[in-house]
Amino acid sequence: MLELEALSKAHDREGFDCGSEPLNLFLKQTARQHAERGISKTFVLVEEEAMAPKPILGFYSLNICQLAAEELPPEIAKKFPRNVPGLKLGRLAVSRNSHRQGIGRVLLVAAMKEVVAIAEKAGGIGLFVDAKDETAKRYYEQFGFVPLPSNELQLFLPMKTIKEVLRE
Repeated sequence: MLELEALSKAHDREGFDCGSEPLNLFLKQTARQHAERGISKTFVLVEEEAMAPKPILGFYSLNICQLAAEELPPEIAKKFPRNVPGLKLGRLAVSRNSHRQGIGRVLLVAAMKEVVAIAEKAGGIGLFVDAKDETAKRYYEQFGFVPLPSNELQLFLPMKTIKEVLRE
């Protein structure tokens, strides 16, 4: 059975390889420090029964963000005041050994659930992500993310869309 856990010393960060060195380095060198400093929180997907240090199948990180409403698509921006709060999917990665097994979707849906829970307590209009390239952009667009007018690789998933995806 798969389980999502907050990153800790019980996880095998050194053994993780998603094929992207910047993502590998973030997990190995930065993610726990960011959590300790309150910058972002990283969650890892592991086998529930695995022995420590548990191999990581994939991970994502979230942080709070604020954006000028004028950066949103115009039809969305007109509904909000000048500055709007949201959450940012800082990173999402799947271990090479787990590619093409639906782990990315599991992680993204888990992140969406977390965004809804946080927004219910603190507010937030949705989830933002910076896609690293066109392939990543197309992946996120499958879930309803829309590009921001100022940068096609910066994407936004409105709270209404998140809730619709989670109902499916």
